[in-house]
Amino acid sequence: MISLAGRDILHSWGKFVFTGVGLGLLIGVTLVMAGVYRGMVDDAKALLDNSGADLWVVQKDTLGPYAESSSLYDDIYRGILAVPGVAQATNVSYLTMQVRKDESDVRAMVVGIAPSRMKATAGWPPYLVAGRQITRSHYEAVADIAAGFKLGDRLVIRRNYYTVVGLTRRMVSSSGDPMVFIPLRDAQEAQFLKDNDAIWQSRRRTEANPALNQPGVPGLLDAVIASQSTNTFVNAVLVTVKSGYAPEDVAKSIRRWKRLTAYTRPQMENILISKLIATSAKQIGMFLVILAIVSAAIVAFIIYTLTMDKIREIAVLKLIGTRNRTIAWMIMQQALALGVIGFVVGKITATLAAPLFPKYVLLMPLDSVAGFFAVMMICILASVVAIRMALKVDPAEAIGG
Repeated sequence: MISLAGRDILHSWGKFVFTGVGLGLLIGVTLVMAGVYRGMVDDAKALLDNSGADLWVVQKDTLGPYAESSSLYDDIYRGILAVPGVAQATNVSYLTMQVRKDESDVRAMVVGIAPSRMKATAGWPPYLVAGRQITRSHYEAVADIAAGFKLGDRLVIRRNYYTVVGLTRRMVSSSGDPMVFIPLRDAQEAQFLKDNDAIWQSRRRTEANPALNQPGVPGLLDAVIASQSTNTFVNAVLVTVKSGYAPEDVAKSIRRWKRLTAYTRPQMENILISKLIATSAKQIGMFLVILAIVSAAIVAFIIYTLTMDKIREIAVLKLIGTRNRTIAWMIMQQALALGVIGFVVGKITATLAAPLFPKYVLLMPLDSVAGFFAVMMICILASVVAIRMALKVDPAEAIGG
Protein backbone atom coordinates (compact mmCIF):
# COMPACT_ATOMS: atom_id res chain seq x y z
CA MET A 1 0.00 0.00 0.00
CA ILE A 2 3.00 2.29 0.45
CA SER A 3 3.80 1.82 -3.24
CA LEU A 4 0.15 2.41 -4.15
CA ALA A 5 0.10 5.70 -2.27
CA GLY A 6 3.40 6.70 -3.86
CA ARG A 7 2.24 5.75 -7.35
CA ASP A 8 -0.95 7.74 -6.89
CA ILE A 9 1.07 10.79 -5.76
CA LEU A 10 3.33 10.47 -8.81
CA HIS A 11 0.29 10.20 -11.04
CA SER A 12 -0.96 13.63 -9.92
CA TRP A 13 2.35 15.05 -8.72
CA GLY A 14 1.74 18.54 -10.11
CA LYS A 15 -1.43 19.14 -8.15
CA PHE A 16 0.14 17.52 -5.11
CA VAL A 17 3.34 19.59 -5.15
CA PHE A 18 1.62 22.93 -5.82
CA THR A 19 -0.83 22.24 -3.02
CA GLY A 20 2.09 21.37 -0.74
CA VAL A 21 3.80 24.66 -1.61
CA GLY A 22 0.61 26.64 -0.93
CA LEU A 23 0.16 24.83 2.37
CA GLY A 24 3.82 25.49 3.15
CA LEU A 25 3.36 29.23 2.73
CA LEU A 26 0.51 29.13 5.25
CA ILE A 27 2.64 27.11 7.64
CA GLY A 28 5.49 29.58 7.12
CA VAL A 29 3.20 32.46 8.08
CA THR A 30 2.10 30.49 11.15
CA LEU A 31 5.70 29.91 12.26
CA VAL A 32 6.54 33.58 11.72
CA MET A 33 3.50 34.64 13.78
CA ALA A 34 4.67 32.41 16.62
CA GLY A 35 8.15 33.87 16.18
CA VAL A 36 6.79 37.42 16.44
CA TYR A 37 5.23 36.58 19.80
CA ARG A 38 8.45 34.94 20.99
CA GLY A 39 10.34 38.02 19.82
CA MET A 40 8.05 40.32 21.79
CA VAL A 41 8.65 38.30 24.95
CA ASP A 42 12.39 38.26 24.29
CA ASP A 43 12.40 42.04 23.75
CA ALA A 44 10.69 42.53 27.11
CA LYS A 45 13.21 40.30 28.88
CA ALA A 46 16.13 41.96 27.08
CA LEU A 47 14.85 45.36 28.20
CA LEU A 48 14.97 44.25 31.83
CA ASP A 49 18.26 42.36 31.50
CA ASN A 50 20.07 45.24 29.83
CA SER A 51 18.86 47.77 32.38
CA GLY A 52 21.04 46.12 35.02
CA ALA A 53 18.50 46.91 37.75
CA ASP A 54 17.20 44.74 40.56
CA LEU A 55 14.34 47.07 41.44
CA TRP A 56 12.27 49.66 39.56
CA VAL A 57 11.00 52.46 41.81
CA VAL A 58 8.13 54.43 40.27
CA GLN A 59 5.31 56.77 41.19
CA LYS A 60 2.99 55.29 43.81
CA ASP A 61 0.16 53.09 42.49
CA THR A 62 1.39 53.07 38.89
CA LEU A 63 2.75 50.34 36.64
CA GLY A 64 5.50 52.59 35.26
CA PRO A 65 7.85 53.28 33.73
CA TYR A 66 7.17 51.01 30.72
CA ALA A 67 3.44 50.32 31.07
CA GLU A 68 2.17 53.60 32.52
CA SER A 69 3.24 57.18 32.97
CA SER A 70 5.32 57.72 36.11
CA SER A 71 6.67 60.98 37.49
CA LEU A 72 9.12 61.36 40.40
CA TYR A 73 11.18 64.27 41.67
CA ASP A 74 14.78 63.81 40.61
CA ASP A 75 16.07 64.07 44.20
CA ILE A 76 14.12 61.00 45.34
CA TYR A 77 17.13 58.78 44.68
CA ARG A 78 19.00 60.31 47.64
CA GLY A 79 16.39 59.02 50.08
CA ILE A 80 16.35 55.63 48.37
CA LEU A 81 20.13 55.35 48.81
CA ALA A 82 19.58 55.50 52.57
CA VAL A 83 17.39 52.38 52.55
CA PRO A 84 19.27 49.34 53.93
CA GLY A 85 20.38 46.99 51.16
CA VAL A 86 20.45 49.59 48.36
CA ALA A 87 23.80 49.62 46.58
CA GLN A 88 22.94 52.14 43.89
CA ALA A 89 19.98 54.30 42.85
CA THR A 90 19.94 56.00 39.47
CA ASN A 91 17.45 58.39 37.92
CA VAL A 92 16.18 57.49 34.47
CA SER A 93 13.63 58.87 32.04
CA TYR A 94 11.91 57.16 29.10
CA LEU A 95 10.22 58.87 26.19
CA THR A 96 8.94 57.16 23.04
CA MET A 97 9.02 59.58 20.13
CA GLN A 98 10.14 60.19 16.56
CA VAL A 99 13.88 60.84 16.35
CA ARG A 100 14.76 62.81 13.23
CA LYS A 101 17.83 62.46 11.04
CA ASP A 102 18.05 64.67 7.96
CA GLU A 103 14.74 64.28 6.14
CA SER A 104 13.67 60.98 7.74
CA ASP A 105 12.65 59.96 11.24
CA VAL A 106 12.67 56.77 13.30
CA ARG A 107 10.33 55.67 16.06
CA ALA A 108 12.56 55.19 19.11
CA MET A 109 12.58 55.13 22.89
CA VAL A 110 14.75 57.99 24.14
CA VAL A 111 16.41 57.08 27.45
CA GLY A 112 18.03 59.64 29.70
CA ILE A 113 20.44 58.83 32.50
CA ALA A 114 23.25 60.64 34.31
CA PRO A 115 26.43 60.32 32.20
CA SER A 116 28.81 61.20 35.04
CA ARG A 117 28.18 57.86 36.73
CA MET A 118 27.61 55.78 33.62
CA LYS A 119 30.37 53.18 34.16
CA ALA A 120 28.85 52.06 37.44
CA THR A 121 25.24 52.90 36.76
CA ALA A 122 22.29 50.75 35.78
CA GLY A 123 20.45 51.86 32.69
CA TRP A 124 23.19 52.25 30.12
CA PRO A 125 23.75 49.54 27.50
CA PRO A 126 26.09 46.89 28.93
CA TYR A 127 28.23 46.82 25.79
CA LEU A 128 28.83 48.70 22.55
CA VAL A 129 29.49 47.36 19.07
CA ALA A 130 31.14 50.59 17.95
CA GLY A 131 32.20 53.98 19.32
CA ARG A 132 32.11 54.95 22.98
CA GLN A 133 29.74 55.73 25.81
CA ILE A 134 28.51 59.25 26.52
CA THR A 135 31.07 61.35 28.38
CA ARG A 136 29.58 64.84 28.09
CA SER A 137 26.60 66.23 29.93
CA HIS A 138 24.86 67.44 26.77
CA TYR A 139 24.23 66.65 23.10
CA GLU A 140 25.76 63.17 22.75
CA ALA A 141 23.85 59.98 22.00
CA VAL A 142 24.30 56.21 21.93
CA ALA A 143 21.86 54.43 19.60
CA ASP A 144 20.82 50.86 18.90
CA ILE A 145 21.88 49.69 15.45
CA ALA A 146 18.26 48.76 14.68
CA ALA A 147 17.55 52.49 14.37
CA GLY A 148 19.80 52.61 11.30
CA PHE A 149 22.03 55.39 12.64
CA LYS A 150 25.81 55.51 12.20
CA LEU A 151 28.64 57.02 14.19
CA GLY A 152 28.79 60.77 13.65
CA ASP A 153 25.15 61.11 12.58
CA ARG A 154 23.35 64.23 13.75
CA LEU A 155 19.96 63.54 15.36
CA VAL A 156 17.20 65.98 16.17
CA ILE A 157 15.35 65.37 19.44
CA ARG A 158 12.82 68.09 20.11
CA ARG A 159 14.75 71.35 19.51
CA ASN A 160 18.31 70.11 20.06
CA TYR A 161 20.89 68.31 17.93
CA TYR A 162 22.78 65.23 19.16
CA THR A 163 25.85 63.48 17.76
CA VAL A 164 25.88 59.68 17.73
CA VAL A 165 29.09 58.66 19.56
CA GLY A 166 28.30 54.97 20.15
CA LEU A 167 26.27 52.07 18.78
CA THR A 168 24.81 49.16 20.73
CA ARG A 169 22.76 46.04 19.94
CA ARG A 170 19.51 44.51 21.28
CA MET A 171 18.66 47.58 23.34
CA VAL A 172 14.97 47.88 22.50
CA SER A 173 11.72 48.75 24.23
CA SER A 174 9.04 46.18 25.02
CA SER A 175 7.36 47.06 21.71
CA GLY A 176 10.59 46.55 19.76
CA ASP A 177 11.48 50.22 19.24
CA PRO A 178 15.27 50.84 19.25
CA MET A 179 16.64 52.87 22.14
CA VAL A 180 18.56 56.14 21.88
CA PHE A 181 20.47 57.11 25.04
CA ILE A 182 21.11 60.77 25.85
CA PRO A 183 22.18 62.64 29.03
CA LEU A 184 19.51 62.85 31.72
CA ARG A 185 19.19 66.65 31.68
CA ASP A 186 18.65 66.64 27.95
CA ALA A 187 16.05 63.89 28.27
CA GLN A 188 14.22 65.82 31.01
CA GLU A 189 14.12 68.86 28.77
CA ALA A 190 12.85 66.82 25.83
CA GLN A 191 10.12 65.20 27.90
CA PHE A 192 8.93 67.93 30.27
CA LEU A 193 9.95 71.28 28.80
CA LYS A 194 7.13 73.28 27.24
CA ASP A 195 7.41 75.10 23.96
CA ASN A 196 8.22 78.82 23.92
CA ASP A 197 4.62 79.98 23.51
CA ALA A 198 3.44 77.83 26.42
CA ILE A 199 6.26 79.16 28.63
CA TRP A 200 5.41 82.75 27.69
CA GLN A 201 1.71 82.25 28.45
CA SER A 202 2.53 80.56 31.75
CA ARG A 203 4.73 83.49 32.79
CA ARG A 204 1.98 85.97 31.90
CA ARG A 205 -0.50 84.09 34.09
CA THR A 206 2.04 83.97 36.90
CA GLU A 207 2.81 87.68 36.68
CA ALA A 208 -0.91 88.46 36.69
CA ASN A 209 -1.48 86.46 39.89
CA PRO A 210 -2.02 89.02 42.70
CA ALA A 211 -0.91 86.52 45.35
CA LEU A 212 2.62 86.52 43.90
CA ASN A 213 2.96 90.30 43.75
CA GLN A 214 2.88 91.02 47.47
CA PRO A 215 5.20 93.87 48.55
CA GLY A 216 6.16 92.07 51.75
CA VAL A 217 7.53 89.02 49.93
CA PRO A 218 10.26 90.22 47.57
CA GLY A 219 11.59 87.79 45.01
CA LEU A 220 8.61 85.43 45.28
CA LEU A 221 7.48 86.08 41.71
CA ASP A 222 10.98 85.54 40.31
CA ALA A 223 11.31 82.29 42.24
CA VAL A 224 8.05 80.93 40.89
CA ILE A 225 8.95 81.86 37.31
CA ALA A 226 12.36 80.23 37.71
CA SER A 227 10.76 77.02 39.03
CA GLN A 228 8.51 76.87 36.00
CA SER A 229 11.58 76.77 33.76
CA THR A 230 13.25 73.99 35.71
CA ASN A 231 12.70 70.31 34.91
CA THR A 232 12.90 68.33 38.14
CA PHE A 233 11.10 65.11 37.20
CA VAL A 234 12.18 61.63 36.11
CA ASN A 235 10.14 58.53 35.26
CA ALA A 236 11.80 56.00 37.54
CA VAL A 237 14.75 55.18 39.75
CA LEU A 238 16.73 52.05 38.90
CA VAL A 239 18.01 50.33 42.03
CA THR A 240 20.71 47.70 42.43
CA VAL A 241 20.72 45.68 45.64
CA LYS A 242 23.74 44.84 47.78
CA SER A 243 24.93 41.27 47.93
CA GLY A 244 23.23 39.33 50.70
CA TYR A 245 19.96 41.28 50.53
CA ALA A 246 16.79 39.95 48.95
CA PRO A 247 15.31 42.35 46.36
CA GLU A 248 11.79 41.76 47.68
CA ASP A 249 12.81 42.76 51.21
CA VAL A 250 14.43 45.96 49.97
CA ALA A 251 11.35 46.68 47.83
CA LYS A 252 9.10 46.31 50.88
CA SER A 253 11.22 48.82 52.79
CA ILE A 254 10.98 51.34 49.93
CA ARG A 255 7.22 50.90 49.70
CA ARG A 256 6.81 51.32 53.44
CA TRP A 257 9.17 54.16 54.23
CA LYS A 258 9.34 56.12 50.95
CA ARG A 259 5.67 55.79 49.99
CA LEU A 260 6.61 54.76 46.48
CA THR A 261 5.95 51.68 44.36
CA ALA A 262 8.89 49.31 43.85
CA TYR A 263 8.88 46.33 41.51
CA THR A 264 11.27 43.39 41.51
CA ARG A 265 12.49 41.74 38.31
CA PRO A 266 9.79 38.98 38.29
CA GLN A 267 7.06 41.54 38.97
CA MET A 268 8.23 43.86 36.21
CA GLU A 269 8.52 40.95 33.78
CA ASN A 270 4.97 39.93 34.61
CA ILE A 271 3.77 43.49 33.90
CA LEU A 272 5.50 43.59 30.53
CA ILE A 273 4.33 40.15 29.38
CA SER A 274 0.88 39.79 30.93
CA LYS A 275 -0.24 43.40 30.46
CA LEU A 276 1.69 45.17 27.71
CA ILE A 277 1.75 42.36 25.15
CA ALA A 278 -1.31 40.42 26.35
CA THR A 279 -3.60 41.88 23.66
CA SER A 280 -1.04 41.22 20.93
CA ALA A 281 -0.67 37.65 22.19
CA LYS A 282 -4.44 37.12 21.93
CA GLN A 283 -4.48 38.52 18.39
CA ILE A 284 -1.62 36.26 17.36
CA GLY A 285 -3.42 33.30 18.95
CA MET A 286 -6.55 34.05 16.92
CA PHE A 287 -4.53 34.26 13.71
CA LEU A 288 -2.90 30.91 14.50
CA VAL A 289 -6.32 29.29 14.97
CA ILE A 290 -7.59 30.79 11.69
CA LEU A 291 -4.49 29.62 9.82
CA ALA A 292 -4.87 26.12 11.30
CA ILE A 293 -8.49 25.96 10.11
CA VAL A 294 -7.56 27.20 6.63
CA SER A 295 -4.69 24.69 6.41
CA ALA A 296 -7.01 21.84 7.45
CA ALA A 297 -9.55 22.93 4.82
CA ILE A 298 -6.88 22.95 2.08
CA VAL A 299 -5.59 19.50 3.01
CA ALA A 300 -9.12 18.11 3.25
CA PHE A 301 -10.06 19.56 -0.14
CA ILE A 302 -7.04 18.26 -2.03
CA ILE A 303 -7.20 14.79 -0.43
CA TYR A 304 -10.92 14.64 -1.14
CA THR A 305 -10.29 15.63 -4.76
CA LEU A 306 -7.56 13.01 -5.18
CA THR A 307 -9.84 10.38 -3.66
CA MET A 308 -12.72 11.30 -5.97
CA ASP A 309 -10.39 10.91 -8.95
CA LYS A 310 -9.69 7.30 -8.03
CA ILE A 311 -13.14 6.03 -7.00
CA ARG A 312 -12.97 3.24 -9.61
CA GLU A 313 -9.53 2.14 -8.41
CA ILE A 314 -10.77 2.01 -4.81
CA ALA A 315 -13.76 -0.08 -5.94
CA VAL A 316 -11.36 -2.50 -7.65
CA LEU A 317 -9.29 -2.78 -4.47
CA LYS A 318 -12.43 -3.62 -2.51
CA LEU A 319 -13.51 -6.12 -5.13
CA ILE A 320 -10.25 -8.09 -4.83
CA GLY A 321 -10.60 -8.19 -1.05
CA THR A 322 -8.51 -5.27 0.18
CA ARG A 323 -9.37 -4.40 3.76
CA ASN A 324 -10.86 -1.04 4.67
CA ARG A 325 -7.99 -0.23 7.01
CA THR A 326 -5.51 -0.62 4.15
CA ILE A 327 -7.46 1.78 1.94
CA ALA A 328 -7.78 4.25 4.83
CA TRP A 329 -4.06 4.03 5.54
CA MET A 330 -3.26 4.74 1.88
CA ILE A 331 -5.35 7.92 1.92
CA MET A 332 -3.87 9.00 5.25
CA GLN A 333 -0.36 8.47 3.89
CA GLN A 334 -1.11 10.92 1.12
CA ALA A 335 -2.35 13.48 3.63
CA LEU A 336 0.76 13.01 5.78
CA ALA A 337 3.02 13.33 2.73
CA LEU A 338 1.25 16.56 1.85
CA GLY A 339 1.82 17.78 5.42
CA VAL A 340 5.52 16.92 5.31
CA ILE A 341 6.00 18.81 2.04
CA GLY A 342 4.07 21.77 3.44
CA PHE A 343 6.06 21.84 6.69
CA VAL A 344 9.43 21.71 4.91
CA VAL A 345 8.41 24.54 2.59
CA GLY A 346 6.97 26.49 5.52
CA LYS A 347 10.07 26.08 7.68
CA ILE A 348 12.34 27.25 4.86
CA THR A 349 10.03 30.18 4.12
CA ALA A 350 9.89 31.26 7.77
CA THR A 351 13.66 31.03 8.18
CA LEU A 352 14.30 33.15 5.09
CA ALA A 353 11.54 35.69 5.81
CA ALA A 354 12.20 36.24 9.54
CA PRO A 355 15.16 38.65 9.09
CA LEU A 356 13.10 40.79 6.70
CA PHE A 357 10.46 41.66 9.31
CA PRO A 358 10.73 45.06 11.02
CA LYS A 359 10.02 43.43 14.40
CA TYR A 360 12.32 40.88 15.97
CA VAL A 361 11.23 37.34 15.03
CA LEU A 362 12.54 34.56 17.28
CA LEU A 363 12.13 31.10 15.74
CA MET A 364 12.55 28.54 18.50
CA PRO A 365 13.27 24.85 17.77
CA LEU A 366 10.59 23.69 20.19
CA ASP A 367 7.99 25.74 18.31
CA SER A 368 9.05 24.07 15.07
CA VAL A 369 8.76 20.62 16.64
CA ALA A 370 5.34 21.46 18.06
CA GLY A 371 4.36 22.92 14.68
CA PHE A 372 5.39 19.73 12.87
CA PHE A 373 3.24 17.51 15.09
CA ALA A 374 0.37 19.99 14.83
CA VAL A 375 0.58 19.85 11.03
CA MET A 376 0.60 16.05 11.10
CA MET A 377 -2.46 16.02 13.36
CA ILE A 378 -4.27 18.51 11.11
CA CYS A 379 -3.52 16.31 8.08
CA ILE A 380 -4.82 13.21 9.84
CA LEU A 381 -8.05 14.96 10.80
CA ALA A 382 -8.41 16.47 7.33
CA SER A 383 -8.18 13.02 5.72
CA VAL A 384 -11.18 11.71 7.66
CA VAL A 385 -13.70 13.09 5.16
CA ALA A 386 -11.96 11.43 2.20
CA ILE A 387 -11.56 8.16 4.13
CA ARG A 388 -15.26 8.01 5.01
CA MET A 389 -16.19 8.59 1.38
CA ALA A 390 -13.75 5.90 0.20
CA LEU A 391 -15.08 3.35 2.65
CA LYS A 392 -18.63 3.89 1.33
CA VAL A 393 -17.62 2.99 -2.22
CA ASP A 394 -19.51 -0.03 -3.57
CA PRO A 395 -17.21 -2.72 -5.08
CA ALA A 396 -19.81 -3.18 -7.81
CA GLU A 397 -18.74 0.15 -9.27
CA ALA A 398 -15.57 -1.54 -10.49
CA ILE A 399 -17.69 -3.73 -12.75
CA GLY A 400 -20.46 -1.33 -13.65
CA GLY A 401 -18.10 1.62 -14.47
